[in-house]
Amino acid sequence: MEWSATSATKAYLETVQLCDDHKRRCNSWRTREPGSNEFISALAAGMKAELIVEIASCVSPSTIALATAARLTGARFVCILPETVLAEAKKVIKDSGLKDIVEFTTGDPFEILQNYENIDFCLVDCKDDNYRKLLKLLDVNERKAMVVANNLVAAKEGVGGHLRGMKDKATVRSLKCPIGRGMEITTIARSNKTGRRNLGDGQSHSGAEREGTSMKKSSGGKSKWIFRTDEESGEEHIFRVLRSDDIYTAPMCI
Repeated sequence: MEWSATSATKAYLETVQLCDDHKRRCNSWRTREPGSNEFISALAAGMKAELIVEIASCVSPSTIALATAARLTGARFVCILPETVLAEAKKVIKDSGLKDIVEFTTGDPFEILQNYENIDFCLVDCKDDNYRKLLKLLDVNERKAMVVANNLVAAKEGVGGHLRGMKDKATVRSLKCPIGRGMEITTIARSNKTGRRNLGDGQSHSGAEREGTSMKKSSGGKSKWIFRTDEESGEEHIFRVLRSDDIYTAPMCI
């Protein structure tokens, strides 16, 4: 899967700024895991998603995060959410300067999802009890895609490496990470036998050489995300560096 460290870094830093601005205006969104929304934005921008879909249950900073990624990459961003929170969501997005980026859609998400094919990046809020059915309905791009199942609290399960129509077409890998209230990241990509890919700098790199640009938070404690890929296994590892002596490691396969 092609990865742009430059786009990921820009999305991360811009999301930090926009979410901080909203907190100052409204004194809200005290997330349990600082950096989770910035991380989501970096993933969507870094993979250069062309169609981003979010299934939300309420107004969330994740919508700002994905809108930021879409603005940077020129992607189409569709946010499916309940009618009852539409007005508030529109106001938040307008105040953040992202009004023309987000396509809000309200109604039954099970019906709405059928209108979108070859999704490159999808974020699903798993607070709803029917979230597993939504995950099974996703029509993702078999060449490159990411599905993020968010708010997987306790024993809740996400994709688990199985997505509709992907059998024998692409490699699907899922990893549940202790980010936020629980997050599963699933990557879909066709096998790359050469173990090499373009990182957006015009050159091809082997797994031993490639490392994404660190993404540092502009406020609060020192924190950054580092991407590395194992040349032999093809596994992509995500490291969250909190301090020089405290490192959180979450391996993710792409």
